[in-house]
Amino acid sequence: MQILDGNLTSRTIKNEIAQKVQEWQSKGIRKPHLAAVLVGENGASMTYVGAKVKACEEVGFDSTLIQRPASCTEDELLAIVHDLNANPDIDGYIIQLPLPAHISDKRVLEAVDPSKDVDGFHPENIGRMALNLPCFLPATPAGIVTLLERYGIETSGKHCVVLGRSHIVGMPMTLLMQRNAQPGNCTVTVVHSKSKNIDAICREADIIIAAIGQPEFVKADMVKQGAVVVDVGITRVADASKKSGFRLCGDVAFDEVAPKCSFITPVPGGVGPMTIVSLLMNTLLAAENRSVSK
Repeated sequence: MQILDGNLTSRTIKNEIAQKVQEWQSKGIRKPHLAAVLVGENGASMTYVGAKVKACEEVGFDSTLIQRPASCTEDELLAIVHDLNANPDIDGYIIQLPLPAHISDKRVLEAVDPSKDVDGFHPENIGRMALNLPCFLPATPAGIVTLLERYGIETSGKHCVVLGRSHIVGMPMTLLMQRNAQPGNCTVTVVHSKSKNIDAICREADIIIAAIGQPEFVKADMVKQGAVVVDVGITRVADASKKSGFRLCGDVAFDEVAPKCSFITPVPGGVGPMTIVSLLMNTLLAAENRSVSK
């Protein structure tokens, strides 16, 4: 069993990005600039945005954080989006989800300029991804694909089971794993809340990608010997033995599943760091596109 180490891989990629930024600056090309929009004071969202801003600093990007209270109206947020679309100094930006209930995620995300949509959520980028055309890939699926690639995991002809069909992870993951590319060329089965015989389906998988948000859902008897398991889930579970009172838990029962795997991601330290580094890679791509278009 080998760990798919997202921390180590992300550090390597960050070093590669930082070197690229230094090369640009030596040629008089300005740094990539990422903006993040945070509405409200959701603790998890504030943590995620803080990690993204820190990552920008580590690789030499400029970053801008735009914060608004939870009382921010949809029209006020759309005005911010339009300003970011028009600002030539911003290469890419993200709208941190979830948004307050009175704001339509769909309306806001559709207003984002696809050329600055480094989260990869705009319908144009999703459509281009489906057609295997150049685009910004959603950060978490892109991070998983990069991790598989960096570890040299063969995917062609393999059976991949994706647990979950969300627009953020499950759906794009399905498209990426079946595309004509490496990693890719899998036979993909999608399992969701209405699926039957989930255990049996998972036992047939060469690759399992679990993204359903149910702690330790995937047990050892659902995994065949030698499978590759990617755990996207991360949930706080009460644990009195911890000083914090909780522990972070994935969708996979790691201790019992890991001995059966050829490769497996830990939680934390697996997919999470790759999600952030994918956002940096998309921002670098947006900056490259800006330089080419001038």
